[in-house]
Order: sequence, then C-alpha cells, then structure tokens
Amino acid sequence: MAMGAPWAMITAIHMRTDQLLTLTQWLSPAYPVGAFAWSHGLERAVGRGDVSNAADLSDWLEAVLSKGAGRSDAILLCAAYGADEIDDIAALAAALAPSLERKMETLQQGAAFAATTRAVWGFDLPDMAYPVAVGRAASLAGLPLEPVVHVWLQAFVSNLVQCAQRLLPIGQTAGQQILHALNQDIVVVAQEALNASLDDVGSATFAVDTASMQHKGEYARIFRS
Repeated sequence: MAMGAPWAMITAIHMRTDQLLTLTQWLSPAYPVGAFAWSHGLERAVGRGDVSNAADLSDWLEAVLSKGAGRSDAILLCAAYGADEIDDIAALAAALAPSLERKMETLQQGAAFAATTRAVWGFDLPDMAYPVAVGRAASLAGLPLEPVVHVWLQAFVSNLVQCAQRLLPIGQTAGQQILHALNQDIVVVAQEALNASLDDVGSATFAVDTASMQHKGEYARIFRS
C-alpha cells in the first residue's frame, strides 16, 4: 500500500482526543504485552561486547530502527492497516523472524496485545505477530495511520532503552537523551513505511540477528530474547 505525505499530515492533524488516548494506552508500557521481558538480542550484544556504553547503544538502536526490525515492522503494520485480508501478512511477519526467540518475541507480544484488545474493545482480532496485530487494531478502531506508526516506533525503541538500562550503567537521563536523539530517525522510518509496500520489507542488521540467535546460549539471562 502507498500513502502520500499530504494524506498522512491531514489525518495526524485531525486525530481526535479519544483516538490519541486509545493509541497511547495501547503502546504504553502498562499495556500487558510483556515487552519488558524481551531485549531483541540486546542482552547478547552486551554480553559479547558489541554494546558497552551509551554511544554504542545509540548506534545499535539506530541500526535496529532504520535497517532492521524497526523499519520492517513499521511496513508490516502499515500493510495490515490497509489490508482486507491479513493472514498472509501475519504469516510473512512470523517467517521474517531471524531466530526462534525473535519469533517468540513478536508472536507472544502480538497474542497478548490481541487478547487484551479483544477483551476491552471487542474487536475481531486474532492472535498474530505484534506489528500486524497493532496495524489491524488501529484500522478497526479508525485511528489515523501516521501517528500510529510514529508512536509504535518510539515505543519499540523506548523498550530497548529500558532493557539497556538493566544491562549497562546508563542512567535515566542518558537513556532519554538517546531516545530523543533518535526522534528524527523515527520520523524518517515512519514516512518510508507509510509509502512502502511489502516488497520493500528487508533488513541488513546481521549483528543484531546473530545476537538473537546466540542469546539462548547465555549463561545467565534477564530477558527472553
């Protein structure tokens, strides 16, 4: 699906207060998807020395966001939002996971999101990969797509910053500085996703992917991925 920037700007401007509150509720750390349990391979990256300080973390997150799952998941979310049939998109999202743990990460968070959203909003929302479930729910709720993608990406990166703060001596202020510095990357990735199709899905984050593959071998683990 392709959506131009003018349409996206108009829908963002006209987002109602109730829609904004729904979106922030869904992507709040309080929404019970268990995001805090998954590090997206970051725990292994810290363990093998790829990420050891705030500068390393910033570089790692920028790569995940713009060249890895951040970008791919944003495209999948947009595709699910505009699709009449989402089974193939959900299957693709699961198949794209580069490791068993990453597949569990997206499927279990997606199932938790779908279960809570069904119970509260009454939507016909099957269990599926997390970005696909959010895109489908946003469509069913009539939320404008552009802010959904932006907040999705910020929530994704924010969770990884919080993971890093449990693994490294990075304080709250430093973490927020890193997140703030990634805002422009979030905007760029979101706009790319809004104008992309499923043919544009792809990643080039081999260090991130191998970290997720190796994570199960960590002697002591805080996170599930």
